[in-house]
Amino acid sequence: MKAVVFHDLGDIRVDEVPDPTIQEPTDAIVRLTASAICGTDLHFVRGTMAPTKPGLILGHEGVGVVEQLGDDVRNLQVGDRVVIPSTIACGSCSYCRAGYYAQCDNANPGGRLAGTAFFGGPEATGSFDGLQAEKARIPYANVGLVKLPDEVSDEQAILISDIFPTGWFGADMADIHRGHTAAVFGCGPVGLFAILSALRMGAARVIAVDVEPDRLERASRLGAETVHFEQEDPVEAIRRLTGGIGVDRVIDAVGVDARAPHDGPADAEGDERFRAEREQVAPETAVDGETWVPGDAPTQSLRWAVQAVAKAGVVSIIGVYPPTLDRFPIGEAMNKNLTLRMGNCNHRKYIPDLVELVRSGSVDLEPIVSDLEPLTDAIEAYRAFDERQPGWIKVELEPSA
Repeated sequence: MKAVVFHDLGDIRVDEVPDPTIQEPTDAIVRLTASAICGTDLHFVRGTMAPTKPGLILGHEGVGVVEQLGDDVRNLQVGDRVVIPSTIACGSCSYCRAGYYAQCDNANPGGRLAGTAFFGGPEATGSFDGLQAEKARIPYANVGLVKLPDEVSDEQAILISDIFPTGWFGADMADIHRGHTAAVFGCGPVGLFAILSALRMGAARVIAVDVEPDRLERASRLGAETVHFEQEDPVEAIRRLTGGIGVDRVIDAVGVDARAPHDGPADAEGDERFRAEREQVAPETAVDGETWVPGDAPTQSLRWAVQAVAKAGVVSIIGVYPPTLDRFPIGEAMNKNLTLRMGNCNHRKYIPDLVELVRSGSVDLEPIVSDLEPLTDAIEAYRAFDERQPGWIKVELEPSA
């Protein structure tokens, strides 16, 4: 079968690889009918996360049809259409039973303290082959697969595999109540879903911060007030728009690959600090005569978040940061009595309810998918997505093409 395979930093290829097989009685084999490229995938290509095993199949978002089942998978049938939660969880340990699927004790082969396990990730996450392929092995399939009703299309379902539940998770952690004013830093696909989720949970206002005009335009269409951080200082703008108080809640949907404001109000000393932090996370990587560069300002959105939120507010962090990054404005956060909540999404907790929201027509997801590419065009799709070319908000791949 064909799959998108990691070879080295900046070097991914569409290769012919062996079909997956059942290895445990709790496994299933799924024929993928839709996959996608996520911003998290770019971390492994750029090197801003822990080392990734050469030969690993990338991708952690998938929709497909069950082809084989292990003997202990008893809630599914061959032929079922399913969505695959991005994080892998056993469903039996105390963390899974409490809804903390991203902290499963058993899924990560590194042991109980190894952290979140997910498809197509670096070695620290378990090196599970991912979902940018024609077929995939799904561990703990009785928990790791959710059946789809006929009313939910593949184009809708692929967004429920990761980015919709992650955006919802961010708004849920922010503890948004009716009447709250919230800010979302980052209007990529996860940020857009965080905006949608915050409004759905009752936020009276959402202020969206980004630098890409097409992303800000989509945020505006969702109902957000927008701030272009290279045209105005985002903290000053948020304070001005909120009567000098700041927002009640902030969601950081950016993570380590933030962009520094090149033409905005940041000073030279700040820009130099951002460059130094970037180089500590990962060096620039030259590939085929081109340069794949980690984000310019790994902690910029965190600093803005702490400054823009009102006293006694909540900062919810769903942007991805590597364990090696250890800078945070903790003193300012402490002196403002802030509540900080963060983590990897517990996908399986939210997916069934989000499937029902889509099935009932309560939310419309399809406008978030901007481009549909066959798996053989995945490399060019990766490059366009990485370069933030206009219109490339979320990229769906067709493994069967």
